[in-house]
Amino acid sequence: MNEVVFVLFLVLLIVSVSDAKITKPNVENFLQCLRSRTSPKNPITEVLYTHDNSTFVSSYVSYTNNKRCSNPKDTKLIAIVAAKHESHVQATVVCAKSNGIQIRIRSGGHDFEGFSYISSVPFVILDMHNFRSITADVSSKKAWVQAGATLGELNTKIADASKTLAFPGGFWSTLGAGGHISGGGYGNLIRKYGISVDHVIDAQLVDANGKILNRASMGEDLFWSIRGGDGASFGVILAWKINLVAVPETLTVFKVTKTLRQEATDVLYKWQLVSSKLPEELFLRAIPEIAEGAKSGEKTIAVKFYAQFLGPAAQLVPIINKNLPELGLKREDCYEMSWLNTTTFWMNFPVGTPTSVLLKRTSGPPRAFYKCKSDYVKEPIPKEGMEKIWKTMLKFNNAFMEWNPYGGVMDRIPANATAFPHRKGNLFKILYCASWNDAKATDANLSLMKELYDVAEPYVSSNPREAFLNYRDMDIGSNPSGKTNINIEEAKIYGSKYFLGNFKRLMETKTKYDPDNFFRYEQSIPPIHAM
Repeated sequence: MNEVVFVLFLVLLIVSVSDAKITKPNVENFLQCLRSRTSPKNPITEVLYTHDNSTFVSSYVSYTNNKRCSNPKDTKLIAIVAAKHESHVQATVVCAKSNGIQIRIRSGGHDFEGFSYISSVPFVILDMHNFRSITADVSSKKAWVQAGATLGELNTKIADASKTLAFPGGFWSTLGAGGHISGGGYGNLIRKYGISVDHVIDAQLVDANGKILNRASMGEDLFWSIRGGDGASFGVILAWKINLVAVPETLTVFKVTKTLRQEATDVLYKWQLVSSKLPEELFLRAIPEIAEGAKSGEKTIAVKFYAQFLGPAAQLVPIINKNLPELGLKREDCYEMSWLNTTTFWMNFPVGTPTSVLLKRTSGPPRAFYKCKSDYVKEPIPKEGMEKIWKTMLKFNNAFMEWNPYGGVMDRIPANATAFPHRKGNLFKILYCASWNDAKATDANLSLMKELYDVAEPYVSSNPREAFLNYRDMDIGSNPSGKTNINIEEAKIYGSKYFLGNFKRLMETKTKYDPDNFFRYEQSIPPIHAM
């Protein structure tokens, strides 16, 4: 099939399935459809993996992150399409829709509930890790980044072009840009510059009819929705165009640890009062975690305080000692370094680690089982509440929390500026995580995580109890993935927590752009006519 004939075939097939109503999956037709879509330059057969391929399992596990969800022998998984060209994405969407097959879109694999690589119905994984092109333009302070590029690759590319530009993305270098940015990913520049979606100015997306859209052709409703409102509910993100922000040549970081015997509870209580009010150039995260006690076999809680300041240590130390003298910060605790080097610090690499480590894309098969949850805090948690939390945490073998401060510019961005709503009024956001290595310990750890979440309930946001989209949590509500027409009342349970007052507009956009609800999974945005 020559190139011209292939393109015509693609267009005709897209049109022919645009109104299709398929209810029964047809696996053989789906695979035949994909295999027929071969062009001389970009054959899809070269990126199509089924259970018959010797590399199928390695392709599956390389980009899964949670062993609790990983299941490479899942008979419902029809194939993996590790797309390398836009036509591969279009073909997968068109063939899946016309044959009643679900797709799960995976850009990085940091998926707390495995929604991007597991399903209860026949499905195909559309793996975007080969979409990793990045172009940075220093003169315009803009960049294009494809969905499968990692934040480590993006940060490195930007730093190669300029030592004083950065992108306000996340902490972990192996995060895929597609899902991370779409969900409203955040990092240590949140108080100065906001979050990822606040700096997206254009996008490329494949819609439910297999068409490639940009901001101009998709319209502002859809462009608004994919910035913090879950791109996977509306299409397949191919790339983002982003604004870059200014950072100084020299930044300062530090890490100071306090245990319960060192009055960690008192220090952390004071942290709640000041962390959101510090200069917006300063991000001071607190991480309560289980640590070894003074006696052998004893456990305690240690709180690690991680900071990043857009400036030199000589300016940082007086700010901390004025606002949080209980921390006891000393000049020798601080390290001055470039923006790129701070990214290795936040990943807990030793100071001085070569930044080439940021280009490592995966760590191979998932090594641990884990469960995470999230909360937003609007009033300081009293010390007695913190002590109840510590008591529950100590029942785990391995658990930690991240308390991430808000304030700064986040208090000045309207909740409906993008689909990401969690803005003004938050002191900090909490991430709870527990991990374990033995599958037999799963039920016990899940039960403990529920207990910890219940203990924290009186001290966090309510009506609704808010949650962060990128910290997916099945416990807060879900819909069966196999149903095209899902229950709106069920969707409102999780939708109100992830999106607050923006959920209605997201459903309206979904109704307009994907009325057949092709792009769906357990916590997707439903069209308004869903039942």
